[in-house]
Amino acid sequence: MTVASPASQQQAKLRKELGLKDLVLAQVLCVVGSTWVGVAAKLGKAHVAFWLGAMLLYYLPLAAVVIYLNRLMPLEGGLYQWAKAGFGERAGFLIAWNLWVYGVLVLGAIVFVVPTDIGYIIGPAGRWIPASKIATVVLTWTVIVVITVVALRGLHIGKWLHNAGSVMILAAYAVLLALPLWALGRGHIARYEPIPWQWPELSWFSLAVFGQMTVGALSGFEYVAILAGECRSAARTIGQSVTISAPVIALMFIFGTSSVLTFIGNQPIDLIGPIPQTMRLAFGNTGTSAWAAPLTIILLVGRAIASASLIFTGLTRLPMTAGWDRLVPRRLSQLHPRWGTPVNSILFVAALVMVLILLSTLGVGEQEANQSLANASEVHYAIAYVALFALPLFGQATLRRRLPSWLKVVSAAGVFSSLIGLAVTLYPIVDVVSRRAYALKIGGIVVVSNIIGLMIYRAGSRRQA
Repeated sequence: MTVASPASQQQAKLRKELGLKDLVLAQVLCVVGSTWVGVAAKLGKAHVAFWLGAMLLYYLPLAAVVIYLNRLMPLEGGLYQWAKAGFGERAGFLIAWNLWVYGVLVLGAIVFVVPTDIGYIIGPAGRWIPASKIATVVLTWTVIVVITVVALRGLHIGKWLHNAGSVMILAAYAVLLALPLWALGRGHIARYEPIPWQWPELSWFSLAVFGQMTVGALSGFEYVAILAGECRSAARTIGQSVTISAPVIALMFIFGTSSVLTFIGNQPIDLIGPIPQTMRLAFGNTGTSAWAAPLTIILLVGRAIASASLIFTGLTRLPMTAGWDRLVPRRLSQLHPRWGTPVNSILFVAALVMVLILLSTLGVGEQEANQSLANASEVHYAIAYVALFALPLFGQATLRRRLPSWLKVVSAAGVFSSLIGLAVTLYPIVDVVSRRAYALKIGGIVVVSNIIGLMIYRAGSRRQA
């Protein structure tokens, strides 16, 4: 495709640092979060039915579409390049803009986990940490500084942090999944249902949770494709990484939610740290077993930092690829002469995220601040996903002819699920100061950000001319 030539020429300058093992671990790190088992646990025993529905209507279609599009266009920028080929430059830019804004917002939501997890590590004496705005800002900004330094040095260092974070989340989930069996053996619990079943009750609340389980929990396979120009044999290895990681991730989410329900039951669920909350309830705050909880939570902190680093890396590559097309200032695509990284893009994104974190804490508690960032990010992500799934259905004929007919059927399911996720994101699943103000805040962020994106595109078009 003609869209491939500028990206192909420019990405030849990038270092090919990522192999299949790195990509599999990156997929696990990017998709599996510690919060989503808490979100799904709000559905009670019906969570299995919702997980299976989300996987059938969203997760498997996403895997198929990403594999085929990446096989056709293994280009740095991923969805940006695919959308540009299927819908044209302006639509491609705005779709990538929504993906980029999602990344900026979700990065803030991810690092919000760090103060909460540290509070759980310390125990009752550390409860003040996530409730303190000063402590939250200091800790989250420290994380941003660390991942910025790693990003400046490049993926030859960053991939080791990402791989370590993926191993940490796998280890933390291994402990989480084993907790009910351990508790049964010691007589701490009387019953454990690894796969509970209850017919789902359809309501606005359950649809809101379903939307978060799809666009939030089960998304991310396409994100690693942003780094295609820095992967070895990207057309083959990115698809293989999706195939290998998908079943592992599915089992982690289903059994992990069951473990959370086993110990939390009908108690209020901490949506920022449901796994640390479960660990503390299972192990307690005293005795020898109490040491297991903070050690496991430390794994989650490491995962949060590594995941933030991976998201941050992708965030800095989208302005770089848009700079190749001269839609943003070319200095954002300028590479460091020694490390080969887009240094100006990295510093710009770091400053933007730090300001966003500060603004998100004004006037609300940490739970609402986290949910505001998470839901605002999901609206932008859902917009990008509607476009991603629409490519096999409505993209240019030259693209559609190269895709199998069955892919259009699964893409339609993906469009349906993404539209549900888009529609329900204005409904909060935690207590907020004002639901109306919450909805207006989320909606306002989306409208304003897309107006800004259109203005940036128009300025870039004039720059091209």
